[in-house]
Amino acid sequence: MSSPLAQPGILEISPYVGGDSKLSSGNRVTKLSSNENPYGPSPQAIEAYQAIAGDLALYPSSDHAELRQAIGEVYGLDPARVICGAGSDEIIAFLCQAYVGPGDEVIHTEHGFAMYRISTRAAGGTPVEVRENARVADVDAILAAVTDRTRIVFIANPNNPTGTMIPASEVERLADGLPETCLLALDGAYAEYVPDFDAGARLVERRSNVVMTRTFSKIYGLGALRVGWGYAPAEIIDVLNRIRGPFNVSAAGLAAAEAAVRDVEYTGKCRDLNTRWRTWLADELADIGLPSDPAHGNFITVWFENPDAVEAADAYLRQGGVIVRKVAGYNLPNCLRITVGDEIGCRMVVKLLKDFKEAGT
Repeated sequence: MSSPLAQPGILEISPYVGGDSKLSSGNRVTKLSSNENPYGPSPQAIEAYQAIAGDLALYPSSDHAELRQAIGEVYGLDPARVICGAGSDEIIAFLCQAYVGPGDEVIHTEHGFAMYRISTRAAGGTPVEVRENARVADVDAILAAVTDRTRIVFIANPNNPTGTMIPASEVERLADGLPETCLLALDGAYAEYVPDFDAGARLVERRSNVVMTRTFSKIYGLGALRVGWGYAPAEIIDVLNRIRGPFNVSAAGLAAAEAAVRDVEYTGKCRDLNTRWRTWLADELADIGLPSDPAHGNFITVWFENPDAVEAADAYLRQGGVIVRKVAGYNLPNCLRITVGDEIGCRMVVKLLKDFKEAGT
């Protein structure tokens, strides 16, 4: 019996696999596999979330006006040019759905976020992988890969899973080199961890083909609610809103995200704690022969001798109740990505990996 055929490209997608959160033993774990905020969301966000409980029968706002206004006030942006989604993943999908079709190409770098490839194929386009230079996006290599079929170039800055960044001057050089018919999508999921960094917002305001995406899942600690946003020229926002579902963000998500973005003191506290323990974690692991590239997000990606050592270290950490992330699927088979936890989590990781190295496992 024949079955309905999926659209071209769909069956070529390797489904996204999130970081593990449980061990087969069922024991309590320290989860450092998904780059979540170990301190959780702002108390004000929790209060706003709880306040929604009496209104669950009501549809959420369809224009997200209050959240867009809050984002605009905190970041100094035009709220009319902000779009909200179910995580920044949905904004990425909107971009591909709106601007990519069969025969079109979308560029991402060799260690880029998996959703760029997935959303491209879902839209019928062809993902084009471009090499990086020592795990940093290479602007010259990206520009060399651009053709008359290129519709979007995706750059995460800081990048996941490498944690590396390219400077604003290189981002602008990339924008300068792209044709006006090609979108430059700047993924700023980890931007809040970088002090005094606008993630390309001002570039968006000067260009007709630059878009920025952001999320509430990382520093804001709202991963369970799935809220993200994008900032783009008015014409692009108009296009994206034509395919956005009217109630794509829940009322609880909207309320909690608005409270979270307004609590700038709590956000700053989380940033400072992350910087402190990220530096400590990287230094301690480097001292025992486990180096990592300079990182700018809330994780570090640690290098081992070979893939067998990665498997052994991952198993040792799991035995000790710590879950991290293998990143062979991101062309990094010799690495483990480790979320920067709180002090207890960071010290636990270092102790276990010291024991692992001393045991010569």
